[in-house]
Order: sequence, then C-alpha cells, then structure tokens
Amino acid sequence: MFNAFTSMLRDDEGATLVEYALIVSLIAAVCIVAVKLVGTNASASLTNAAGNIK
Repeated sequence: MFNAFTSMLRDDEGATLVEYALIVSLIAAVCIVAVKLVGTNASASLTNAAGNIK
C-alpha cells in the first residue's frame, strides 16, 4: 500500500492534475472574495441612493 502511494506521488501526470486543481481553487477563492466585496459595496451604494431619493 505504501509503495503504491509513493509511486503515485512520483507520477508526473498526477502532479499536473494537482497543479491545475490548485490553480482552479485559487481562482475560485479570488472570485468569491471579489464578488463578496462588490456585493457589499453595491448594497451600500444602493442603500445610499434609496435614502437620497426619499
């Protein structure tokens, strides 16, 4: 079992899949943070605009 695991870690093809998965997860995290910040700022702006209309 241990030998199979170490040979899987040494496999270059598997490493590229892991690298792509890490890149995709980092991009997803950045997108989530950006959408959250934009949503908060948009909410504040719309609340301010609604308050000025009254």
